Amino acid sequence: MVPYSAMLDVPRHAVEFLARHLAAHRRMLASPKGSRALTPFHQALFALRWFREAGPVQSLARDAGISQATGYRYLHEALDVLADQAPDLHRVLRQCRQQGMGHVVLDGTLIACDRVAGTNEAGNDAWYSGKAKHFAGNVQFLAAPDGTPLWVFDVEPGSHHDLTCARIHAFPALYPAAVQGLPTLADAGYLGAGIGIHTPLRPHPDIPSPLTSDNRTHNWLLRSTRALGERAAAELKQRWRALKHVTLSPSRIGAIAQAALVLNNAWK
Repeated sequence: MVPYSAMLDVPRHAVEFLARHLAAHRRMLASPKGSRALTPFHQALFALRWFREAGPVQSLARDAGISQATGYRYLHEALDVLADQAPDLHRVLRQCRQQGMGHVVLDGTLIACDRVAGTNEAGNDAWYSGKAKHFAGNVQFLAAPDGTPLWVFDVEPGSHHDLTCARIHAFPALYPAAVQGLPTLADAGYLGAGIGIHTPLRPHPDIPSPLTSDNRTHNWLLRSTRALGERAAAELKQRWRALKHVTLSPSRIGAIAQAALVLNNAWK
């Protein structure tokens, strides 16, 4: 065994942010002083190492001097504490209007996960994405025009279409926002979303004629305006590498993504 020192590439104020919330959570649970294997600060370090390095929990737990079972318990506790800090969607949209944003960008991403049992109504594996050809969870993101992640919706199985997931989690809040002057821009995966959700135009399937110049211009403007906003998922995945492949239960992907959003805001 060769010991070595390392540095976690996370701003100290982000670690302290998580540590404060973990300490408050312990006070709420009335945990006796000295009863935990790790202090709130070191538990925060443990959780942030997992987010940044996406390493095996057993290895991170060994480095922290705790058991694998305690490591999983501390990790899930940190995920729940962070996910509880995610802002309310209606409040986010209200702040967007107050800041004078002209639109928000809706996009979905598939987050790879380990294989799990579970079938959908057709008898197929619900978490298998035919589009990506691997097991994944479908997570919807809402971003500002400059690409800043604003909100992350809960996970749905990877076999679900973007439009189906958005109807469950996003549209109930986005429709009223559009009426109040904050439309949503989306890609072709949301065709048929309804008024207030702007998507590219496509030729009618029964009329194979090309789009008119006006419609092509509409699509070009929509794509160019939406382009920056679509980097939100990439920003979260690149900064918090645990989102590239989740080895925990796929049902936790939504909490992991929401926790990553809260950490991303604390990073600034």
